[in-house]
Amino acid sequence: MGVTTSSWVSDGGTLTTAQGPDTALVQVLGPTHGPGIPYEKSSRPIGEAIRTLLTDRAPRRMLVDVAGLWVHDAGAGLLGALGAAADRPLDRGVAGLDGISKVELAPARALVGDTALIGVVPATQLTQPLLGLRGITSVTGREANVEPERMLRTDAALEAFAQLASPTHMRTPGAGACGGLGFAMLALGGKLDIGPALALASPAGQYGLRGVDLVVTGCSVFDFASRGGGVVAAMAEAAAAALIPCIVIAGEVLIGTREMRTMGVEAAYPVRESLGDDPHGQISEGELAMTARRLARSWSW
Repeated sequence: MGVTTSSWVSDGGTLTTAQGPDTALVQVLGPTHGPGIPYEKSSRPIGEAIRTLLTDRAPRRMLVDVAGLWVHDAGAGLLGALGAAADRPLDRGVAGLDGISKVELAPARALVGDTALIGVVPATQLTQPLLGLRGITSVTGREANVEPERMLRTDAALEAFAQLASPTHMRTPGAGACGGLGFAMLALGGKLDIGPALALASPAGQYGLRGVDLVVTGCSVFDFASRGGGVVAAMAEAAAAALIPCIVIAGEVLIGTREMRTMGVEAAYPVRESLGDDPHGQISEGELAMTARRLARSWSW
């Protein structure tokens, strides 16, 4: 798969696209996320990238990494770039959606056509609601101490837009992923998934598991709250499906054997007893290699 990279200087971000025989990839990385709700930030750049690939040569499948933009517009800008029309501007963030009463999504869906869209989201957001008390406005607003009146107004704008664009998907789990970009993917007939699961399901991923006796994965902190993140979860699931034991090497292990086995992990090994031993919490390459060598010499099933 050939890769081309370009930059859009005005927004200080980077666009990466990749095109293969039947699969295309889009990733837009914007400036660093800030605090609070980005009322005027638009998801239009990622929509423009999708439109370019669809126009040049519509692929059979397109993977869209929607985690790189700091937005809160439920994908309105993305949909607008693909041809969706409305009686309010779709490229001015959630602030521009106030008072919206008409959305026409058919042109965007027509442009996507038969291309299968897959929005790649972090594992922690795969079930994130778009609206309500657990929705993105409530979660982000409470973290930033936004006044309740403004949170209610923002959530109402998102609800009105979602109701007009695709009422079927406005309350679907994952619609709130990545500032509501999950909703845009679903509204276009796509689906959501996580990167590790997609990699393991690919021909290369399936080939990599053949003849394997042990799966070793890792994370910075392995605890019950985060469960090591999406990579650990995906690797444990793949190992269980192949009847292969899975172990975790982590910077710090804060979970018991019984709990980790309910997750499909046979054992976990810390590089250090506590990351607090280092003021910066950094694990060096040498420490990680030493732990891996020790396990390779001593671990047995």
